[in-house]
Amino acid sequence: MTLDEIIESFEFLDDWDDRYRYLIELGRSLDPLPEEAHTDENKVRGCASQVWLQTTVERNADGVPVLNFLGDSDAHIVRGLVALTLAFFSGHTAKDILAADAPALFKRLGFEQHLTPQRSNGLRSMVERIKRDAAAALAAA
Repeated sequence: MTLDEIIESFEFLDDWDDRYRYLIELGRSLDPLPEEAHTDENKVRGCASQVWLQTTVERNADGVPVLNFLGDSDAHIVRGLVALTLAFFSGHTAKDILAADAPALFKRLGFEQHLTPQRSNGLRSMVERIKRDAAAALAAA
């Protein structure tokens, strides 16, 4: 699903129980992370649940680094948050990732009021990790 489709579906749901169920469904639709990618190197620090992100960097026709991500979590709702985060960032240039305002998206979706502090910290840790990977890809360019 595209980010716009996810946002539209999420905003259509008024009840937070339905929104949590939708996050769980998003997590189930996440492309699988190969078992061999569940490594300490790919583990996201700062998450109460276990979260892994695998980053690949390719160059577009102009030689600009484009990052793609696969992710996984051992918790259903967090896996949905991984899916949402990857829909926001994956397939974009490193420069666009660094400029992206993920907190504004999360605020728009109401996460400030409805996520536990642990999940909010984990979400922030995922975004920080993705932005570090984007910065590293730019530095290597």
